[in-house]
Amino acid sequence: MSDVLALAGVSVVRGAQRLLDDVTWEVEEGERWVVLGPNGAGKTTLLQLAAGRIHPTTGVAGVLSEVLGAVDVFELRPRIGLASASIAERIPGSERVSDVVVTASYGMVGRWREKYDDLDHARARELLGALGALHLADRTFGTLSEGERKRVQIARALMTDPELMLLDEPAAGLDLGGREDLVARLGRLAQDVTAPAMVLVTHHVEEIPPGFTDVLMLRAGRVVAAGPLELTLTADNLSATFDTPLVLDRHGDRWSARAR
Repeated sequence: MSDVLALAGVSVVRGAQRLLDDVTWEVEEGERWVVLGPNGAGKTTLLQLAAGRIHPTTGVAGVLSEVLGAVDVFELRPRIGLASASIAERIPGSERVSDVVVTASYGMVGRWREKYDDLDHARARELLGALGALHLADRTFGTLSEGERKRVQIARALMTDPELMLLDEPAAGLDLGGREDLVARLGRLAQDVTAPAMVLVTHHVEEIPPGFTDVLMLRAGRVVAAGPLELTLTADNLSATFDTPLVLDRHGDRWSARAR
């Protein structure tokens, strides 16, 4: 079993809807995966499973050498960094940015009576600096632009020095400049050998950062293709994933796609 993620025949069913259907997939230490697919493909469900937020209906899901259903998820979750819209929506708009980051140490989204030492605050500032957001430390979360919020969320997700980093559509809602800035920063993180294994969900090949190694392609909850990015990200696989004829172009270490 993979030390990071190992899904074997996993399905997630809610009522009559099969959100994931017989998914088998492994993520090894040091790998950087992008998960591609259209709306409704099951990408966010897959990430919620990897984060230990939901359990499979059938199949076996291993996360960080633990099996979901046989582990205390409240002990597992601090080992996973998660940046997603669902977490951002829970952050109080009045929360100081530095506190948004540091409260990840306790898995909280609003500071209360918990205590933090100087090392916690120093790490939060270091992470904000690495994401180009140190100047925002004393601002409140509600005053930030969408691009600024994304950078703060990623700093927060790194606060606990996770073993697995999960990013759910980190560039969604950003303008071109904001997207390119974020993709470049994620690319530098991906190329850092000390960074955790990473899984990034997106709809767009243009949002794949440099340094990502593998791709998982989903449609209607099923795996279309999975493997090394260089071999698996092809026009045929992309067309099958999005159910439309597409042309795929490569520009150095970046990609773009358009209708054929």
